[in-house]
Amino acid sequence: MFNDRTSLHRHLTTRRSGKARDMIAPGPNAIQLANIIALASRTPDHGKLAPWRFIIINDDQRAALATLLKQSWIAENPGAADQNLSALDQFAHQAPALIVLASTPVQPHKIPVWEQQLSAGAVAMNLIHAAHAHGFVANWLTGWAAYSPHVTSAFGLSGEDRIAGYFFIGTPSRELEERPRPDLAAVISQWTPPVN
Repeated sequence: MFNDRTSLHRHLTTRRSGKARDMIAPGPNAIQLANIIALASRTPDHGKLAPWRFIIINDDQRAALATLLKQSWIAENPGAADQNLSALDQFAHQAPALIVLASTPVQPHKIPVWEQQLSAGAVAMNLIHAAHAHGFVANWLTGWAAYSPHVTSAFGLSGEDRIAGYFFIGTPSRELEERPRPDLAAVISQWTPPVN
């Protein structure tokens, strides 16, 4: 995939998140999607627990996802039945491909839950990089739909399981602009050892 360090540097500096609502076809086919997931799973994983799951939402399941989101929103927000819930329909139907990433820590286990959750976060970033390496753009979204107990339960998650995010993958409909990045001077420091 990367022939040299220059190619890897180019990959890292050109990766952008595209807005899911702006993605168009083509998206990854079944083989490309399987390869993207395989690359994403090559991640730091203390204890080799694979404490995460990929849930693929197929095209013919998007309407069912929209129904789930609307029913869950109404159940969790009394009086919401009279609201315009078209945004939830849009969320469920945007972009050509959709993967739900679940953080599923193994418990009880000597590996702390936090480390297992960090592994899921690493999978998430790998998923975005793998999509970019295949020529697509990805968008990692959370929001209410990632924290709803009704939605989480519908995906078969319980206990410490969480939806780490919804990953929309497709082709950008326009040129992706560079977004502001952190001021490195504000996020880098040198450690000063304590004086005994």
